[in-house]
Amino acid sequence: MSTVRILPIPVVSRAWLYVELTKPDVTFLVVISTFAGYYLASRGSMDLWGMLHAVLGTTLVAGGTAALNHYFERDSDSQMRRTAQRPLPLGLLRPAEAFVFGTGLILGGSLYVAFLTNWLAAFLAFATGVSYLGAYTPLKKRTTLATLVGAFPGAVPPLIGWAAARGSLSVEAWILYAILFLWQFPHFHAIAWMYREDYARAGILMLPVVDPQGTATFRQILWLTGALLPVSLLPAVVGLAGVRYFFGAVVLGLAFMQVAVWASREKTNARAKWLMHASVAYLPLLFGLMLFDKVAR
Repeated sequence: MSTVRILPIPVVSRAWLYVELTKPDVTFLVVISTFAGYYLASRGSMDLWGMLHAVLGTTLVAGGTAALNHYFERDSDSQMRRTAQRPLPLGLLRPAEAFVFGTGLILGGSLYVAFLTNWLAAFLAFATGVSYLGAYTPLKKRTTLATLVGAFPGAVPPLIGWAAARGSLSVEAWILYAILFLWQFPHFHAIAWMYREDYARAGILMLPVVDPQGTATFRQILWLTGALLPVSLLPAVVGLAGVRYFFGAVVLGLAFMQVAVWASREKTNARAKWLMHASVAYLPLLFGLMLFDKVAR
């Protein structure tokens, strides 16, 4: 394992390095998904403080998971252009600092959720972090199925929000889970295609690394983006959302599918980047439609 010299830096800049460890861009999607689950599960007026506790605690766990991911993958990160500028490869923080920080956030966030919402939500939050780090992270260098394995904990945030609001899970919560589960594949496959050379250099077996022509990668993108469309309509079928959401979800799903088809025709990095951006826009727009529909009814 390589060693790095820790550079002296100002306190404010050092604090920002810890923020970087939490991967704010990824954590933002966790926040949206948790909030959506809580709001949609709420009966009558939403408990604002309960929602804030659920979202804050889940955010802490997600940030801690990201920090420990930095810790465990620091050597791989140093070999990839995409991640070589992260705090640990640059020697701006010690690995032990990232480990203590990440562990503290996961434990603190889980206990926060347990005492200020309920134990089911806390269990889901803690189990998500542990399974992500204990299964997905080590499997990335062993099998292309790591993406499938990681999609299971990756789809849990709306379940945490739902459990925090109701203290139990129902079919509606699992539909939200299914939406997020399917969404992850076009999103992460697009990113993996863009950075397949980086992943190969680090020995990370994302599907595009073993599929240089992109046939299997884009086939999965098309199939699962196609599967996402009917699944995204289920909230209207079970009464979680209404007609406004149904037709809005159809439009969003067809637009997302069109970008996936367009990207699969040429399989360039530029088109994969557009697909990645489309996936990032799709999820908050879809959840936003659900929330708007609930307010409007």
